[in-house]
Amino acid sequence: MKDKINVGLIGLGVIGGGVVKILRERKDAIDKQIGVPLRLKRVADLDDTRRKSLQIDPQIFTTSAREILEDPSIDIVLELIGGEIPARNFIEDAIKHNKHVVTANKEVIAKHGPELLALADKHKVGLLYEASVGGGIPLIAPLKQNLQINNISAIHTIINGTTNYILTRMEKEGLEFSVALKEAQALGYAEANPTNDIEGIDAAYKIAILATIAFRTDVRPEDVYHEGISRIASNDFRYAKELGYAIKLLAIAKKEGASVQARVHPVFIPADMLLAEVDGVFNAVQIEGDLSGRIIFYGRGAGADPTANVVIADVIHLAQNITLGVGEQSRMYLDLPKLIKPIEDIETRYYIRMTIDDQAGVLAKITKVFGDNLISISSAIQKEADSKSHSAEIVIMTHPARERAMQQAIRQMEQMAVVKEINNLIRVEDN
Repeated sequence: MKDKINVGLIGLGVIGGGVVKILRERKDAIDKQIGVPLRLKRVADLDDTRRKSLQIDPQIFTTSAREILEDPSIDIVLELIGGEIPARNFIEDAIKHNKHVVTANKEVIAKHGPELLALADKHKVGLLYEASVGGGIPLIAPLKQNLQINNISAIHTIINGTTNYILTRMEKEGLEFSVALKEAQALGYAEANPTNDIEGIDAAYKIAILATIAFRTDVRPEDVYHEGISRIASNDFRYAKELGYAIKLLAIAKKEGASVQARVHPVFIPADMLLAEVDGVFNAVQIEGDLSGRIIFYGRGAGADPTANVVIADVIHLAQNITLGVGEQSRMYLDLPKLIKPIEDIETRYYIRMTIDDQAGVLAKITKVFGDNLISISSAIQKEADSKSHSAEIVIMTHPARERAMQQAIRQMEQMAVVKEINNLIRVEDN
């Protein structure tokens, strides 16, 4: 039995700093949970100013991650630098040196999770990544353990706090996208380069991880269709409210027989759904299981304390197993053959906002295009007219239709002289 557990931490960013703070402030409680002292033996970061701001002993600080990876006395490595490279290399090297690993790295796990877990299983060490999805919301462990015998049919998630904050400000205050984005950047919710967030890339990483676990099939980021929020305008929120809907960026995964669909895009959801009420930087994950029914997890999806909390929980779990001499099971069982349903084959309802010539017969020409593509219109309403430009804005809601047919109809309408612009197309999720 070990008399102490040694930890090496790579990365002193927001999460890494939060981990150091919790380890320091909750030391007695953590040691009591483990049964032996947990010692932060080595910290690596390229920026020494972070060490100073966190008042970390210079004797344990290094700018070289190799000193942690190759130190035989370190039991658990925390990879908290983010990004794919060199983070993936650090995780692989730590495992090959027979060290347990805890990471918050969604990109690495989404792209390489099954291979890294197989490597960890080979070396009989643990690889835990609870903080990679949902920040401070426990999701990975419940899916792997509490819900493992459920036949999970669908996951609907608001899993990116930046985009949810922007959409909330647009909805509540009538702001346009560019103004809400600048506000999010000023408050530190959005990066200087916000592409990964606003284009749905971050959410695609996260839903790939959740879908892989929930459906026991190999879903990678390239399998996930993603679409961002930059085309959404204040008009869309006004019309959504009139129609009884809210607008959210959802990451969705569904199992349909032997196939899986995974997609990230803005959606209309009924205003009375719980997900519609998730505002600001908060996240929510709704899971449909045959035994559990509908379950919703809700909380802060980012931030130093919430995310560091679940990192520490993973560390405690591994440390307890080490002290008890219990092996960690890192194998991922994938029993559903990989069959990803392309976005063109999904069927859903649609909201379309377009600007057309304000003259007789135009609507009939448009409805004919929909009919030719076997798309049934639920409602078509003229919302605004401009007498100077002789144009009008109309909103169309459809019955369920195939994505391929809808895209074909959009292409045909874009070629029509009477259609000035297809302003937006947003899918509708009624369940």
